[in-house]
Amino acid sequence: MKRILTVGQGNPSSQWLASALPKAYEVVCCAGGADAIRLLRERAFDVLVTDPATPAREDLAIAIEGQRARPGVRVVVLSSATTPDDVIMALKANVFACFSPPFDPADVAEMIKSAADADPLQGGIEVVSGLPHWITLRVNSRFITAERLVRFMTEYRSDVAADDRFRLMTAFREMLLNAMEHGAGFDPEKVVEVTAARTDNAIVYHFRDPGRGFDRSALAHAARSAAANDVAASADRRQDLGLRAGGFGMLLAREIVDELIYNERGNEVLLIKRTT
Repeated sequence: MKRILTVGQGNPSSQWLASALPKAYEVVCCAGGADAIRLLRERAFDVLVTDPATPAREDLAIAIEGQRARPGVRVVVLSSATTPDDVIMALKANVFACFSPPFDPADVAEMIKSAADADPLQGGIEVVSGLPHWITLRVNSRFITAERLVRFMTEYRSDVAADDRFRLMTAFREMLLNAMEHGAGFDPEKVVEVTAARTDNAIVYHFRDPGRGFDRSALAHAARSAAANDVAASADRRQDLGLRAGGFGMLLAREIVDELIYNERGNEVLLIKRTT
């Protein structure tokens, strides 16, 4: 049976998980951080979920102590607010995922379930360089790693308005999955390098995959225009080829960002969204 420990008597995740998870998952609620550490020393838990009423720095301190008390426990941080520095600290502390308000119960519950089912020895995200305006990461090519990274990047750019951030993360997610699928073949032993930077005038994302690159003019299954018929035909062609329905996502990315630039080889791409 999977065990999940939630911190804080008023932690809403306890109620979310009770209805969202199968009966094979046991949810235990404790009063606070000290109680959580005590329980982690006494019993094996798969996931530790922090109290959303506490500041991120306190949550991260509990996460670090919790991992010392129970090596291998995955930590999902629910925090009252996050900053880019908090996100970098969470990544360095091997936190599984990080959320701040407004919480979507379904998204939080699904991520906690993924954390419970994940290999405790599989980190997946390495911080190469971490600054509030520039972060470079090396990530393994697994779908769950992509979902985790999108969540972290959503929090990393919490200074962007919610609607704009959602659209930006749609483009980010598509390019990341594209790099993992086409450049790394979703091989968990291969890594994709991702850089996120913010200048005075733009938000920039850079992706580099380990693949051989591609000739974009030869991609018959790529979406080539905004016409609905073309997009539908592209999706059908990709399905026939056994590929993820990525053509429409590529089209969305082009519409969301101001510039999408590939290198000559085709294994690196820049997404640029101007902010002024």
